[in-house]
Amino acid sequence: MGIVRTASVIFDLDGTLVDSEPNYYEAGRRLLAQHGVRDFSWEHHTRFIGIGTRETLEILRGEYGIEAPVDELLAGKNRNYLELARASTDVFPEMRKFVELLHTEEVPMAVASGSSRAAIEAVLAGTGLDAFITTAVSAEEVARGKPEPDVFVEAARRLGAAPADCVVLEDAAPGAAAAHAADMRCIAVPYVPETADDPAFGAAGLLFAGGQGEFTARAAYDWLRSAQA
Repeated sequence: MGIVRTASVIFDLDGTLVDSEPNYYEAGRRLLAQHGVRDFSWEHHTRFIGIGTRETLEILRGEYGIEAPVDELLAGKNRNYLELARASTDVFPEMRKFVELLHTEEVPMAVASGSSRAAIEAVLAGTGLDAFITTAVSAEEVARGKPEPDVFVEAARRLGAAPADCVVLEDAAPGAAAAHAADMRCIAVPYVPETADDPAFGAAGLLFAGGQGEFTARAAYDWLRSAQA
């Protein structure tokens, strides 16, 4: 028995479908080093997981007193990231299985990400996920990034789906909050397991508190099928 065809699934990209956070950290570390910041740690980076690149850079620019315009910083980080992403980006194995399973069931899918359009396209093409997911929305294409719902609402519009018929997969609390604000159900897979008790994850229909180590395609599929019954 397959999933009722009214379901549509919207994936966050970074930290949910692919393990791109190490590349984003390195891209940001290199950028900040060019502006004299030598102590940007992984722990500091994790504060911004789930927040759009522009919003992140606006905050870091203020914290470190960087004079360069945000647009210049954004272009620099995107260049660094694209170089790293094209060299290597890993798809979480169970997420790939889930995407392939949904594709077999002809479930409409989209990516809605805080990354740039160029970054999204590079990652989807480089990992082969573009064979299964052809609809993508960047936060650059909407008025507000996560935790606001704009990127998910736009993804639903492009899929021709009502928000209430969409299920979002997210790894970060701002994204889970955005899904809730968009009136969409959420499967939460925290990238940082220590954040699993964040109130934003409390509204998730299905929470894999242990993150990717706990997530399985079959469990997510079975929940989605039961939720559509």
